[in-house]
Amino acid sequence: MTTQDDAARDYRAAFLRFLGRHEEVARHAGYELGRAALAADLSLLTLVRVHHDVLIEVLRDTPADEVSAVAGAASDFLLEVLASYDMVQRALREDG
Repeated sequence: MTTQDDAARDYRAAFLRFLGRHEEVARHAGYELGRAALAADLSLLTLVRVHHDVLIEVLRDTPADEVSAVAGAASDFLLEVLASYDMVQRALREDG
């Protein structure tokens, strides 16, 4: 993953898999996505923008009675994606 476009493509695919099944494998894909974004030096703000854009795309095609479930799943997935960023921040605080 090197650009915001690459991140959006990978995020969309992983998020759609997660929506289909909230299993540990799908959750882990979110975590790995975050690690790849961190390794590619994508900013946290860029990653959150990608999440937001993908979520908006998904919600456009989501029936009204499923919006709440999709929003909840999106929150869970984003937490997995951001876990790597959180770990780095904590490590920097401990070293400082």
